[in-house]
Amino acid sequence: MIQRIGVIGAGQMGSGIAHVCALSGFEVKLSDIDGDALANAVAGIDRNLERQVAKGKVAETERQATMARITTGSDLAMFGDCDLVIEAATENEEVKRSIFKALVPHLNPDALVATNTSSISITRLAACTDRPHKFMGMHFMNPVPVMQLVELIRGIATDEDTFRAVRDLTAALGKTAAVAEDFPAFIVNRILLPMINEAVYTLYEGVGSVEAIDTAMRLGANHPMGPLELADFIGLDTCLAIMNVLYEGLADSKYRPCPLLVKYVEAGWVGRKCGRGFYDYSKNPPVPTR
Repeated sequence: MIQRIGVIGAGQMGSGIAHVCALSGFEVKLSDIDGDALANAVAGIDRNLERQVAKGKVAETERQATMARITTGSDLAMFGDCDLVIEAATENEEVKRSIFKALVPHLNPDALVATNTSSISITRLAACTDRPHKFMGMHFMNPVPVMQLVELIRGIATDEDTFRAVRDLTAALGKTAAVAEDFPAFIVNRILLPMINEAVYTLYEGVGSVEAIDTAMRLGANHPMGPLELADFIGLDTCLAIMNVLYEGLADSKYRPCPLLVKYVEAGWVGRKCGRGFYDYSKNPPVPTR
């Protein structure tokens, strides 16, 4: 039975996962190599909980109890008593593999391991651990406290007990599970990212401006956010990484990343998190950069 949950990575995804786990009554240990990232994550979780209190979704006593369930640190040895550790580091396979290799010596033999990867092979990541049968994908959507879906992905070696335990945890967190096979980018990003990439091609080829493309998809397809605005929200570097996984994993030219997407990432214009992507976020409201 899962009671203590470790989370590796205190960025937007890791802090969101820590938030929902602690709010659901689980003890949470949040780790990052960057002390400032940990401090920012804890402050961000508290701010988000305060918003939930203000909206009447969470009681003040629940907020305090949630924060008390979260402990932080940078030493992976802190996960020694965890029943499950969820990796939520950057979408880079080598980074993730190095984390898992460093993590497994500290885990108890029964501990489960999950990765929040949005595109990388679960089977391949599991193979670099000592417990591929206790390893699977648990892909949360961003922002985690708001979005209802979690994609659950079994690797080729994942056993049924591991899958059931993680599926039950997903339900305990108040989330809905969608089960995906272990193919590049799974379900959501297999469909979503090529759409975003095609929107970038539409801009690159001069079919429409940033504003026209986003307006067309918001009002013409009833999307809550235009594809270029959404790309900025996800992070253009993450979008490019997923497109590269699709292109390399499926060897189909329809997944070739748009050269303009590559150019923006090379420029460091990776979206909201750096203040500039397809929109300039130093302006209020943000203005298109193209």
